Amino acid sequence: MASNVEEEASGLSMSGMIKEIQGLKDKFKNEDEEAPSPFQDLEKATVLQECRVFNDAKVVTENPRKCCQLITKLLHIVTQGDDLSTNEVTEVFFGVTKLFQSNDMNLRRMVYFFIKEVAETCNSDDIIIVTSSLTKDMNSNEDLFRANSIRVLAKMIDATMLGAIERYIKQAIVDKNTLVASSSLVAGMHLLKVSAEVVRRWVNEVQEAVHSPCEMVQFHALSLLYSIKSHDRLAVSKMVAQMTKLNMNSPLAVCLLIRYISQILRDTTLASNAQAAQQFLEISLRHKSEMVIYEAAKAICELPQGVARDLSPAITVLQLFLSSPKPTLRFAAMRTLSAVAMTNSSMVIKCNDDMESLIADSNRSIATLAITTLLKTGSESSVDRLMKQISTFMNEIADEFKIVVVTAIRQLCLKYPQKHRVLVGFLANFLREEGGFEFKKAIVDSILELIDAIPETKESSLFHLCEFIEDCEFTALSTQILHLIGTLGPTTAAPARYIRFVYNRVILENASVRAAAISALGKFAAQVPTLRPSISVLLNRSLHDDDDEVRDRATVALTILEGEESASTDFLLQGISMSFANLECAVRQFDVQGGVNDSAPLTFASLPVVEETMPLPSQQTSSSGAPPISDSGPAGSADSTSSRPVPAGASLPALPEFAALGRIFRSTAPVNLTESETEYVVTCTKHIFEAHLVLEFSITNTINDQMLKDVMVNTGGYEPGLYVPQTEIPLPELPYGTPGSCFLIFERDTSQAITPSTFTCELKFNVVEVDPKTGEIDGDPDGFSEEYPVEDLEVNTADFMARKLPTEFKRAWESVGSDAEVQEKFSLQFKKLDDAVGAVIEFLGMQPCDNTHIVPESATNVHNLHLSGIFVGGVAVLVRSQLSLDSAGSVVLKIAVRSDNAEVSQMVADCIR
Repeated sequence: MASNVEEEASGLSMSGMIKEIQGLKDKFKNEDEEAPSPFQDLEKATVLQECRVFNDAKVVTENPRKCCQLITKLLHIVTQGDDLSTNEVTEVFFGVTKLFQSNDMNLRRMVYFFIKEVAETCNSDDIIIVTSSLTKDMNSNEDLFRANSIRVLAKMIDATMLGAIERYIKQAIVDKNTLVASSSLVAGMHLLKVSAEVVRRWVNEVQEAVHSPCEMVQFHALSLLYSIKSHDRLAVSKMVAQMTKLNMNSPLAVCLLIRYISQILRDTTLASNAQAAQQFLEISLRHKSEMVIYEAAKAICELPQGVARDLSPAITVLQLFLSSPKPTLRFAAMRTLSAVAMTNSSMVIKCNDDMESLIADSNRSIATLAITTLLKTGSESSVDRLMKQISTFMNEIADEFKIVVVTAIRQLCLKYPQKHRVLVGFLANFLREEGGFEFKKAIVDSILELIDAIPETKESSLFHLCEFIEDCEFTALSTQILHLIGTLGPTTAAPARYIRFVYNRVILENASVRAAAISALGKFAAQVPTLRPSISVLLNRSLHDDDDEVRDRATVALTILEGEESASTDFLLQGISMSFANLECAVRQFDVQGGVNDSAPLTFASLPVVEETMPLPSQQTSSSGAPPISDSGPAGSADSTSSRPVPAGASLPALPEFAALGRIFRSTAPVNLTESETEYVVTCTKHIFEAHLVLEFSITNTINDQMLKDVMVNTGGYEPGLYVPQTEIPLPELPYGTPGSCFLIFERDTSQAITPSTFTCELKFNVVEVDPKTGEIDGDPDGFSEEYPVEDLEVNTADFMARKLPTEFKRAWESVGSDAEVQEKFSLQFKKLDDAVGAVIEFLGMQPCDNTHIVPESATNVHNLHLSGIFVGGVAVLVRSQLSLDSAGSVVLKIAVRSDNAEVSQMVADCIR
């Protein structure tokens, strides 16, 4: 009975305790919920009204905490984007100056902080209000006041006010208090942008501060000293040489010095100090600070190969960091080793065992770097083991890390082609896993690059891609893969196996994918005659599709397949060799020139040439060189329709003299024959016809009291056998400010090879004086004759070349054949591949293909350039060239020119001069 009572009593007490604890929890929870943020729903007007208490001296001296809270509210309003007006800033600044009456440390620091944050929005009058108070604090006995006032003044004053406080800052730089000295040095860095000449006079004081025992002062002093001397490379070199002999105790300063040394070692003009600088880097590898050790190792690894004598000590140090318990050290070492592996993988191989242990690191950034570095340095025998380790790892990381791994696997496959089955299979497995568009696109681009580089992967890769599009949610990738299947599928051993995958897209996908699938089926039917009947049945089913694009493509494909001409089936394989904008322009020009009639049907061959625009450097394809995402080929390129093409000869007036010349081939860009500031501004446009050359001279009269009559340009000096003068069309009148054109027509001897010619030019006209205000003739209406010399005009072979893109350069190159091929070798006086590529394009006047006009950053000494164009007479010309840097530092150009005319090929090759 007693025991039951005790149990009941204990139960009651336990339940009471539980209730009491629960009540306390609810109480604290309610208090947390009810406590509002002090900055919630702040109104600027209310806070400004409250800030008027700054004018009450009693509140300032007795209640500094309240003033701190008000300044905090002001800062919150400003940082939230609610700017103060000019009047509000002035009012607040007046109030803040009253707070200097208080000596409370916290309040004074808040005042400094507020002034520094709002100083940029105030005017000069407001700055003067505060400057006097800050200057007083700068001379205070309180070190905290001195240090902060200097920092605030440095952000507020301009060059005119610096002279008044220069003496104080110079003294503060060598002050015994480290806070004051460090603040003065930081102020000097800001003031260097305001008045560099004044700050450079502080060199002696800054050099004295470098010897300070305080680590932070030493760091700031070295940084300011370098900024002062950075305009003089020799002075920087001497300074660094002196600092290496100084035993600095600041790890930050030593790290800064190591970075300066790294810059000097990269500068070939300062090679005399290279040996001492490298010795300092090697000594720093044994520093007591891990920060300095890593900075030295990183600097040694980043030096050019010709400068770095031995990477082994640095690699050994980084290898030790890989087993450090600190994630920052592991990540830093791993990142540096990954960079070294890209240029010198053999040096990193000894770290492979340590890097393999990092694959399971809890920090995924470290694990990703470890994997990618192992893929760069691993041997062929370790590929299988690495793939097994990566398989479990890939599911645990984000897409951005997966893309890095995919890129590394692609490079490994290019390095070891024999392992393509394992590596391509690994990439294909992750195509079917979860992932975003960028990740899937990276895999597809990698597979496409491997197909180009390793032909053995073609059939297996195509089958993997076919399986991927069965469940692909990205339209862009589906259309890209269908384009590839249509291009490569017919050339495989069993083309019929791909038809099922392609036709499934016609049944199951959206309109864009269905249209791409129809084009792919058409390519199969065009190249594999045995499949043509069955594919025609499939295409007939799409004639009633809901989308007009799909119906049109099916109709075109069936119409071409039913024809017997091989040129028709080539259209299915190659597509249109121009953009839709250029096609429209060519058709309109053909119509204007009277080309449409019953006897001359409209064909691509009969259309006039419309030049392509030069591609911009930003218009780059993916690293894999894959075709555009759209299946419409060059005609569907978005860049091609960004600007409307201008027809050749658009500036030519409809004069009867031009009607007999036939169809215009191309027009060049205007060439300036005078400066833009001269009395008469002359430019020349060269219009190329089949057998004629028309020079259009555009002239502008910039003299307001003259009118020119019978304006003509006399030429000479050209090849008389190649160009024969035929007609002159002078400009009757040329008033002030209104440009006009005169023309010269030359007949060209088509039997001769085109060679560069120089036309000497002289402007001839009659000058008639006019009233500048009314424009009426003042004096002799016939005027007096005048001659005006202008610069010579160059007519080059490239002027007779129109830029034209083929549908596919590789196919076009093989179709032309080597019967009329010309090969040459030249030495170009350029030091960089970029400059040489631009010069070759300018010399030949042709269109770069496949973005080969862009020299990738990875290209060190060799770059291939592909060019295409149409020479006058409708001769298609293709150029393959290789540019390489030789040991002497110049560029060697090897060029091969193909066309149907050996004479044209030779003329194009001779353009390089």
